[in-house]
Amino acid sequence: MELLLHLLRHALEDSLAMLPFLFGAYLLMEWLEHRSGERMEAALARARSLGPVTGALLGCIPQCGFSVAAANFYAGGIVTPGTLVAVFISTSDEAVPMLLGAPERAGTLLPLLGVKVALGIAAGTAVDRLWGRFFPAGGSPREEIRDLCGHSHCDCEKGGIFAAALRHTASVFLFVFAVNLVLGGAVEALGEDRLASLLLSGSFLQPLAAAVVGLIPNCAASVLLTRLYLEGALSFGSLVAGLSSSAGVGLLVLWRMNPRTRESLAITGLTWGFGAAAGLALQLFF
Repeated sequence: MELLLHLLRHALEDSLAMLPFLFGAYLLMEWLEHRSGERMEAALARARSLGPVTGALLGCIPQCGFSVAAANFYAGGIVTPGTLVAVFISTSDEAVPMLLGAPERAGTLLPLLGVKVALGIAAGTAVDRLWGRFFPAGGSPREEIRDLCGHSHCDCEKGGIFAAALRHTASVFLFVFAVNLVLGGAVEALGEDRLASLLLSGSFLQPLAAAVVGLIPNCAASVLLTRLYLEGALSFGSLVAGLSSSAGVGLLVLWRMNPRTRESLAITGLTWGFGAAAGLALQLFF
């Protein structure tokens, strides 16, 4: 019973942290659907070319809220796939405060953030330039928001935009809470020592395994990776690989809200691939 209460508390804490960003994202999307005109849509279209730069810079702020918002904005057609990939790659969740709390490794923080932001911009720009070759262009942002709304069966006309945003938020919050609870139980069952051995400690291929761990849609992934780095079980390249693929609950929200499964799979694979490649390069040259 004590373990269950512990897991429930941590799952609730992780899930509550994203609530303001989740509600804000849905409120903006509802407003765009119901109030925006052609000029707003044109402004969003013009801003898309700079999306990866903005996304990478916002993503490096130490919390998972922007990855949650970006996933919702992508599902609603507001931001480009490259912007979403840039946000996912630059997101670091709990790594920043943990490194700041370890003075002997605090010098790692700026290089880490610099590499992740630069990687996010480069990867996001490349994705936006090549995306159209593999996926046909979708409708306008406003049309895709309507599609998302209909897909979620939210009856958006009932109660106005605040009620619709609350319904969306509650639905996704419960889904994320359930997944966080299951993942927390899995981490408790395996233990950190077992997870460290699975990360190929001392191997040149360690960044590949670290990037896989980073895909766990929970803040626990960034905590685990940073803790292993501070203990010397993880190289800097592996830390970059793991944290670059670690988008927190952003990936979870993407898979929950985006009706285009092939696109969600591609974005997940690209996030892992860019993170793993950067980690291997750092492992090789540094």
